[in-house]
Amino acid sequence: MPIIKHREFIEAPIEVCFDLARNVEVHTITTSHTKERAVAGVTEGHLNKGDTVTWEAVHFGVKQRLTAKIIEMERPYRFVDVMVKGAFHSFNHTHTFETANHGTVMEDVFAYKSPFGWIGRLADYLFLEKYMTSFIIGRAKALKIIAEKRD
Repeated sequence: MPIIKHREFIEAPIEVCFDLARNVEVHTITTSHTKERAVAGVTEGHLNKGDTVTWEAVHFGVKQRLTAKIIEMERPYRFVDVMVKGAFHSFNHTHTFETANHGTVMEDVFAYKSPFGWIGRLADYLFLEKYMTSFIIGRAKALKIIAEKRD
């Protein structure tokens, strides 16, 4: 099971970073390269514990849907979402935030399991883990830009 970890320092208060990270409209902006949009569940505003959201996006040239649920939330330090329906066998995405050097360190830990047994593991090795790492880092950097402009 691949585990992707990324830490991003953001020159903005922890509350700002936390709220931007769980905001549906901001998520759409930070994933615009995949045409991601919320199509069911919570489709605007902030996600909270127990909420679900279905994202529609284009990955590898194919339109896909994925439903995630927020299963843990400790504002403004941590929230966790898990896939309840979608292309992965499973995933768990932990978002943590800590105050540091007059700003915030945001950390993503994305653990996933690909479908299709050994074929999925081969896809991880060949391209999927690199793609998902780039996706997580790209979203974090886009969120950083938004947060630092708001502060």
